[in-house]
Formats: sequence, C-alpha cells, structure tokens
Amino acid sequence: MSDIPEVLFVCVHNAGRSQMAAALLDHHAHGKVRVRSAGSAPADTINPAVVQVMEELGLDLTKEFPKPLTTEAVEAADVVITMGCGDACPIFPGKRYLDWSLDDPAGKPVDQVRPIRDEIDKRVRELLAELVPAH
Repeated sequence: MSDIPEVLFVCVHNAGRSQMAAALLDHHAHGKVRVRSAGSAPADTINPAVVQVMEELGLDLTKEFPKPLTTEAVEAADVVITMGCGDACPIFPGKRYLDWSLDDPAGKPVDQVRPIRDEIDKRVRELLAELVPAH
C-alpha cells in the first residue's frame, strides 16, 4: 500500500451506494485516504434521493456524476469495494477486495434510502479505522 491508501467503490450505476460510500469516506478520512467511485454500467445522473439524504449530513453530491469503471481505476486502488456489481469488476492480484451486500437505493423513497446510507456510513468508518489506525 502507498503512503495514502486508495479505495475504489464500485456498483452497477455509480448513482447511489458507491457515491454515498465515496462521499462518506472522503468526509471522514480528512485527506488520509484517496477515494474514487465507478459503475460497471454508469447511469446518467445520481439518484435524487441519494443526493437528498447526503445533503442531510452536509455532504453535497450535486457536482458528482456517475463514472465508468476502468481497469486503471482498479489497478490504482489498494482496496476495491463492490456493491452488487457482480462479475463486472476486473480482479487483479495483490488487491484487497470486499463485497458489501447492500440494498440498492434505486427507485426507493428517501425514508428507505436513509438506512442504506447509515449502514454504508458504519462500514466506511470501520474501513477507515483499519486503513488509517488512530495514532
């Protein structure tokens, strides 16, 4: 791992779970982790309910957009976290892969997206504690 660990969050559309995870990890890491997200089949826009539940935490996703998954992004990452992208994510030796089984927020109202956000936040904090142990 490099001096600053790099984490890549991947889901199918890069419009919900991976965007929330990336924003939350970036927020909690305070620059101690490089964070990227991508989708195996990116959507046109980020899920509006996701934008709304993240705004509730003071995190602005309005300037973000779904990005395509690239081999380069996976190669650059120390940790790759998939969220329901199936076999679309390329596997490289020496990378750490985690698969987080989470409900897809697509088509769900805000009150059903909040618990998904909260579960992602819990997992992101646990991951951060592993990657950047408190001194």
